[in-house]
Amino acid sequence: MRPNGLLKGVNNLEMNKPDSILIVKLSAIGDVVHTLPLLEVLRKNFPQARIDWVVEEEAGQIIMGHSMIDHVLVSRRNSWQKSLTKRRRRTATLREMFRFIRELRSHKYDLVIDLHGLFKSGVLTGLSRAKRKIGFTGGREGSSLFLTERPYYVNYDQHALDRYLKTIDYLGCTMYSWKGDIPVDGSDRDAIESFILNNDLQNKKIVAINPMARWKTKLWEPERFSLLADRVQKELNGKIVFTGSEQDRIVIDEIVREMKTIPLDLAGRTSLKALAYLYSKCDLLITTDTGPMHMAAAMGCPVIALFGPTAPWRTGPYGKEHRVIREEMECSPCFKKKCDHLSCMKDITVERVFDTVKEYFDGAHKR
Repeated sequence: MRPNGLLKGVNNLEMNKPDSILIVKLSAIGDVVHTLPLLEVLRKNFPQARIDWVVEEEAGQIIMGHSMIDHVLVSRRNSWQKSLTKRRRRTATLREMFRFIRELRSHKYDLVIDLHGLFKSGVLTGLSRAKRKIGFTGGREGSSLFLTERPYYVNYDQHALDRYLKTIDYLGCTMYSWKGDIPVDGSDRDAIESFILNNDLQNKKIVAINPMARWKTKLWEPERFSLLADRVQKELNGKIVFTGSEQDRIVIDEIVREMKTIPLDLAGRTSLKALAYLYSKCDLLITTDTGPMHMAAAMGCPVIALFGPTAPWRTGPYGKEHRVIREEMECSPCFKKKCDHLSCMKDITVERVFDTVKEYFDGAHKR
């Protein structure tokens, strides 16, 4: 039996289909990627509607230029917070913030969907001029106070992507098929094609490794990545390409220095869209639980994901072709950013990960 809030959403939609929709999903990279299927299904249900999206600058690259979005509003919240601490920048920063708010309020939307569920998204939802402001259960920091309807139910033991798609049920829409891939423009595509050509990778098995994550508890030891990368290149004749952000370069440089073979290193040298296209050309990605993992899955690249403190059934790589490696421990998943022993990640061996890579190379997995 559907909750009362769901029936209310269905009835309202039948009476008044939205001509304009605002999606509020600010960050992070993986969460924005998980929202792309919902965007596609909304567009198929409302082909003539204006669909805008408000996002923070780091993840904004993912959706810029998307053919199904009419306008992207970029919140530079993190930059604004830093600039406000500098006296010389305050006036200019405040002006920029007010311009953003004016832009947010310049259109009266029929429907605003808060998929973030935090105070920062609730404020933007509240500031928007909209007839309906909806969001799901589990919102924190008082975000539900900014909604005009009771939050609709989602099951947090479901994958995040499936939770976001519950919005379609609530609205009473048709659940069309979706791809969920990241749009890539010519310059980013050309950059990666040139990289592949210049490094003679056309007929080689390309294995990307993204070894970093924001939480210390999600990390695998650098020396293990060095050993694994060497074995993949020596024993499987694969070509390793390291990926990551500019901030990841210190650790990735350490990993590369400890290797006996020579990999390729693109950490901090690509845009997000170029990275997405790179993954579409890779045979495999080995990664911790981080945003690029979801980018690769969205682009059709098989993923081997190392999980410790987090729950892969909630935020793992989406799809049956991927493998999650984790240790069954009483304390995992704990969702903690600090830990005294880090056993859940330390107990994952190089041998186990290498054997999983070998299964792909031996044809146990077909792309």
